Amino acid sequence: MAEQSYIVVTGAAGFIGSCMVGYLNEQGYRNIIISDAFGAEEKRKNWENKGFAHVVERYNLIDWLKENDIKVDCFIHLGARTDTTEFDYSIHEELNVQYSKDVWYYCVLKNVPLIYASSAATYGAGELGYDDNHDVIEKLQPLNPYGISKNEFDKWALQQTEQPPFWTGLKFFNVYGPNEYHKGRMASVIWHSFNQIKKDGVVKLFKSHRPDFEDGRQLRDFIYVKDVVKVIFWMFQSMVDGEWVIDKNGIYNLGTGKARTFEDLVKATFAGLDMQPNIQFIDMPEDISDKYQYFTEANMQKLRNAGYKDDFYSLEEGVNDYVANYLATLKIY
Repeated sequence: MAEQSYIVVTGAAGFIGSCMVGYLNEQGYRNIIISDAFGAEEKRKNWENKGFAHVVERYNLIDWLKENDIKVDCFIHLGARTDTTEFDYSIHEELNVQYSKDVWYYCVLKNVPLIYASSAATYGAGELGYDDNHDVIEKLQPLNPYGISKNEFDKWALQQTEQPPFWTGLKFFNVYGPNEYHKGRMASVIWHSFNQIKKDGVVKLFKSHRPDFEDGRQLRDFIYVKDVVKVIFWMFQSMVDGEWVIDKNGIYNLGTGKARTFEDLVKATFAGLDMQPNIQFIDMPEDISDKYQYFTEANMQKLRNAGYKDDFYSLEEGVNDYVANYLATLKIY
């Protein structure tokens, strides 16, 4: 009888990780080892009804995999400390850099393909643009400890002579969608907008503190989480099926390639509720004003060149699906 093989997903109780497990379930996969810090009761509904084979606490994962000699088809590493307002770098160093190195070493040792989450926060204020060119990564200057930690691991990964057979790091841009309710201040503007509309009928957006950007016209590359997990699944299949080649290994942007304003985002949220927009502008908190990205837009040519052909949700399509089918119904993906 053939040996059972598994997919490992870290961060499985969190936003993108739980959506990844849900998408794998939709594609017929239940042979999943989910890992996270599962103590957070408020995240329980993200993962408890998913289909999976094993639940392993984050700090036990690597030892558990080795001790049980588990055969792994792909390691999808989405777990991280993602709080951009956490300024104690040692926390990011432990969870985003050292833990990711441990995952990398395991994948090298066991010859396991690896897909891991990086971040567009690595690009800082965008002085060097938003091209996923490996030559630029060493020169990037992220604006906060979270972005620094993600860039430090990207730099480290590119320097390694021993690598997993196939690997990619994905620089997520502004991801939004179901299962992010637990993120509080770090949840997407759509989540906050929906809740403000339900409570007060108005959405508060940060004023611009730069003369070249009008209030509400700050631009971000917003990508729906359903597109994110679809791209990851495509990479996973390509790696397992032998369609991926070593030359494609490396770091990729994952956005839509089209920046949109926060005003567009909020208008789409109101539209999803069949309401007229009502927006107020407020001052930006001091702890983020000097670390705020006014513009992000992913250059997506590298992913296209690697063979990904599907269209991405437009902002209006993604927000409408999120608002109508998840936020308004309290449904988990």
